[in-house]
Amino acid sequence: MTESEISDIVAAQRRFFRTGATLPIRWRIEQLKKLKAAVIAYEQEFEKALAEDLGRSQVEAYLCDIGPIIVEINEMLCGLRRWARPECHFSGFMCFPSMITKVYKMPYGVSLVISPFNFPILLTIGVVAAAMAGGNTVVIKSSSKSAASTAALKKFFAEVFPPEYVTLIDGGHDVADICLAQRFDKIFYTGSPAVGKHVLAEAAKNLTPVALELGGETGNWCVVRKDADLKDAARKIAFFKLCNAGQICININQIAVAEEVAGPFLEALKQAFVAQIGEHAEQNPEYPKLITDSAYDKCARLADEYRQRIVFGGTGDKASRRYTPTIIYPVSIDEHIVQHELFCPLLPIVPFKDADVDSLMETIADREHPLAMYLFTKNKRWAKHVMRTQQYGGGCINEVCIHMMVKGVPFNGTGHSGMGAYHGEWGFREFTHPQTVLYGSTLFNLPLREHPYGGKKGETKMKLLKIFER
Repeated sequence: MTESEISDIVAAQRRFFRTGATLPIRWRIEQLKKLKAAVIAYEQEFEKALAEDLGRSQVEAYLCDIGPIIVEINEMLCGLRRWARPECHFSGFMCFPSMITKVYKMPYGVSLVISPFNFPILLTIGVVAAAMAGGNTVVIKSSSKSAASTAALKKFFAEVFPPEYVTLIDGGHDVADICLAQRFDKIFYTGSPAVGKHVLAEAAKNLTPVALELGGETGNWCVVRKDADLKDAARKIAFFKLCNAGQICININQIAVAEEVAGPFLEALKQAFVAQIGEHAEQNPEYPKLITDSAYDKCARLADEYRQRIVFGGTGDKASRRYTPTIIYPVSIDEHIVQHELFCPLLPIVPFKDADVDSLMETIADREHPLAMYLFTKNKRWAKHVMRTQQYGGGCINEVCIHMMVKGVPFNGTGHSGMGAYHGEWGFREFTHPQTVLYGSTLFNLPLREHPYGGKKGETKMKLLKIFER
């Protein structure tokens, strides 16, 4: 689309927002119900698009993209009236006689949602639902890499909502930059830290508030201690690394495993991969594929660089863009492969002495904050201490990924893994601005705040101020 066309879309949405049509809670609920019904109706079309873009099976498409959207919208439908209710506060004696203050949850206005390729349905519609719950209009810039999903979403939104309320713009980075040059009231971006910096810089030109959900510069760590249930850990890690072929912002980037149990853990992990996907994952139609040829080539080149240390996998089929889950062992904690986000099926294993686990955690803490952290251990006291003191987006103890499926809790990052939060009420908060309004009284107003401040009147006022402002 041209700059003029995009500018016209933003202007039309701003005019629509200013009519006040999006403000009533009943109206927002009606739109969310329409959105949910449309998602259910489009289920097969979305599954087909996800299969074309990412090689997703029907089960994985529903598990990871479609089902969570329905759950998310249901939570909004149940809670929106309560979330949007104005808060009532006692103003305090300093404000006498104006005793009532309210906080209203006001939508920002016209929002821009930039969604990624790896979960193109979930991370588009899920964020759009939060923006709608907040009472905003939405312009969507979806990924050009997931072309089939973008086409399905464009058709979906065009059929369900008028363009002055919700509309999708497709195109490449040039179109994204045109969008970022517009004056939006809120921007929500999901993707890489490098592009996140660009989004933030462009938003700063208009002082537009931004939410960023990023993968983390140095990737997400999984720590397996010597007292962990190794088979349980291996089974869960294998499932997660197979999911979307590792193209997940909260996926395990590397594993630190206690060297005392490294051998049996590696064997358990190999067995778990084979049990779940077979010995030749690249030939299994259930196994997802990498998004583009360049993504496949990047993964294959990195695997070749570590070819001598591959203990499982290391093969692929370029025609289908499927690369097997690949275990690389041993890897030093200072090697470059564990200092950037991989976003592919490669899994470096870093051995450490279990007695030195606190030193390991200090090294992890010195790096950029990850979006997720996973610990496997029977030492719950140590695990709780780590989770309370490390900085990361979210995580699990003796589990992987499903913290993001819990109702009522935020999904967020910090530092290089993002800013802001969403899911449920947190998404509503992200797309609304709290506005404080004091209800003044015209009766019994005292001259405490007014001049004169000198003489006996000033002394009296000073005594009263010290009583009220303790």
